[in-house]
Parts: sequence; structure tokens; C-alpha cells
Amino acid sequence: MTRIRASISMLARPRRALTATALATLVLAGCGSESPAGGRSQSEPGSGTEHAGFTAMLAEVAQPCSSTGETETETGTGSETEVDTGPRPADARPTGPAGDGKESLAPGETPPDDPIEPGAPTGPAAELNDRDWCASVQHEQRVVEALQRVPEPTPAKVRKILNDLGYIDERIHDLKQDGRATRFYLDLREKGGRLCEKGLAAGVETDVSACVVPPAGPFAVASAGR
Repeated sequence: MTRIRASISMLARPRRALTATALATLVLAGCGSESPAGGRSQSEPGSGTEHAGFTAMLAEVAQPCSSTGETETETGTGSETEVDTGPRPADARPTGPAGDGKESLAPGETPPDDPIEPGAPTGPAAELNDRDWCASVQHEQRVVEALQRVPEPTPAKVRKILNDLGYIDERIHDLKQDGRATRFYLDLREKGGRLCEKGLAAGVETDVSACVVPPAGPFAVASAGR
């Protein structure tokens, strides 16, 4: 009978290769929950943190409007006090220097015989509640100031600026290039509100204005009335 002598090292090599393959399989299985975008899945805590930051930003921006047109409950008494901000004039004009409530007149202009009544508000001013209308002014100011500093506002640059201001990607819509400018919409609905903002990033000519959408359902640019 012929005996075949085999080296121990030759027999050990397949086992080492098998062990390496098993380790590689375990590593790949452990990485399976990562999302290709940013290495984080939608269900991980980061998404919740992002939404919490967005909600906090909305509350902070609307802080000057916290009592505008809302019903407040006095602490310890249980009674409610309605805060009335009065009608919103469609076109407010500056009053005289003496603060007597009279409108300033341009040179050569003849004062009217009858008192001028403020026109009824139209557009978003008429459709938004007082808090949202007030908050829209705050949002417009901060967004315009930030985008005016961008000399070449590409969609990527505009998105980054909006993200830095606290506006998350899922609330930024229809972000697209328009010539040398970039257009976009912001969905700012909360607590049953209807506020959105329509923006044009164009350097010093940047413009942002309020728009109105239904209080519930997916955001649709077609339904964003002005």
C-alpha cells in the first residue's frame, strides 16, 4: 500500500480561506442597514432629529407672532383672552410726522374730500390666519438676506443655504434653475396652517413672497395660490 504524505500547511489553507469568507459575509450583513444617501436610513434617529430641528426653527421664527390672532389662556384663571390685531390693509401708506393718523401727501397732490378707507386684503393676506401672515414676513426676511449674498445662486447652492437656515429637504419643492436664477417653494404648513413661500434666488434681486396651499395632503406647486 502506498502512503501519500500531505503537508499540514496544505490542508490548513482551505480552512483559512473559508474562515476569511465567513468573516467577510458577517461584515457585509452588518452593513446592510445603511442607506446609500448619507449612510443613514429614513427610520434612524437622525430623521427624527431633523424634523425636531425644523419644528423648533418654525417656532423660533414665529416667536414674534406667538400671540397674533390666537386665543390665550390666562394662567391660573382658566379664562381666555382674544387678541385682536385688527384688519390688514391691502395698501398701507405712511402717516404724517405729527402722528395724527393723517396720510402723507406727495408734492402737488390734493387731499381727498372724503376719508379714504383701507382696502380689503386680497391674496395670501386674506387667506392666511394672522399668525401665518406674520410668520411669512419673518421667513421672507431671513431667506432674502441669506440668498442675496450668493452671487451665482445655483440649485445646489440655494439648497445648502436653505438647509443651513433650518429648512429640511422634504419641505423644499420645485427647486430648479431659471436662467441665472433659481426658483423654489417652501412648505411651511404646521398646526393646520396653509403657509408656503415662493422664492426666486437672484443675487441682490432675490424675492420671496407668501403663498397659500391646502392645510393637509402632499405639497403641490399647482395648488400654491398667491
